[in-house]
Amino acid sequence: MPTLWFILVAFMLTMYVLLDGFDLGAGIIHLFVARTDTERRLNLRAIGPVWDGNEVWLIAAAGTLFFTFPLLYASSFSGFYLPLIIVLWLLMGRGVAIELRSRISNQVWASFWDGIFFLGSALLAIFYGAALGNVIRGVSLNAQGYFFEALWTDFNPLSANPGILDWYTILTGLLAFAALLTHGANYIAVKTEGTLNERARRISRAGWLITIPLAILASIATFYVQPQVYTSFAQRPWGIIFPLIALVGLLGAGFFNVLKRDTPALLSSGTFILGMLASAAFSLYPIVLPAVKRVNSLTINNASASQYGLTVGLIWWSVGIVLAAIYFIITYRRFRGKVTTIAGQEY
Repeated sequence: MPTLWFILVAFMLTMYVLLDGFDLGAGIIHLFVARTDTERRLNLRAIGPVWDGNEVWLIAAAGTLFFTFPLLYASSFSGFYLPLIIVLWLLMGRGVAIELRSRISNQVWASFWDGIFFLGSALLAIFYGAALGNVIRGVSLNAQGYFFEALWTDFNPLSANPGILDWYTILTGLLAFAALLTHGANYIAVKTEGTLNERARRISRAGWLITIPLAILASIATFYVQPQVYTSFAQRPWGIIFPLIALVGLLGAGFFNVLKRDTPALLSSGTFILGMLASAAFSLYPIVLPAVKRVNSLTINNASASQYGLTVGLIWWSVGIVLAAIYFIITYRRFRGKVTTIAGQEY
């Protein structure tokens, strides 16, 4: 049962990154892909019907973590208190920017919220990538399963007391930024036409070219800072399928971009993200939060709830996930196709 919940939590976090990831990417490119007020309204309308629903996956994953791996939840939310508060403010600022931009017909007002939308999206992408880097690298867990990290210490990921930011977590943050930029640009290309569509394709191509070296460097660095990665692939060599999925997605994103096939390019960038996250989850299993001192690591066994709680939770989770799937299917079908700007519409 703990293994099943490890997979389900990883699935929910992956869904969040895939869906809200293109929202973040749209925000990252917002000031560059859209140069007029009309184009910026189009960019926002492309994500307008779905962005808040996509963020539900993050809330649901946190709630699921609470009753499945309570020690991991308590440890992470206390140890990562500072970055979590920063993420919370960035999420709020980004949401407020989307909702308030159209409330006053004033260029200064609109430009201010455009800047907040861009800044919140860009920093969130970097923080999420750095957060994943922290989880892969490991934290200074004590024997009771708790830790606290400063924002930075000596920028050495192999330090006995690493900070949230070091050269490795900054590298993973930059990789997340580039990957989500590419993913978002592909989504905007799918949803728009004309000049905006062409700019989105060019930005996607540039993001793809940046993603390639960052992905290579991050992969090599991961084996250097976390020995568990090598152990997992050595013991379960079939897991090589996950990096291969990421590779196929990365190659496909560039290939379909050149062919100007926007939907396959979006699916390919999503496949790359899926493969990378699946590789990270596979390489850590059965550890859910590595410790600098390996004996203190939290695993699916010492961090999970009781068997009874996991079983009851699975019943209610199954009901919830069916309802969520119905909601997302209806929403994405209802708002499929290219976006347009009509007088009187928001954004």
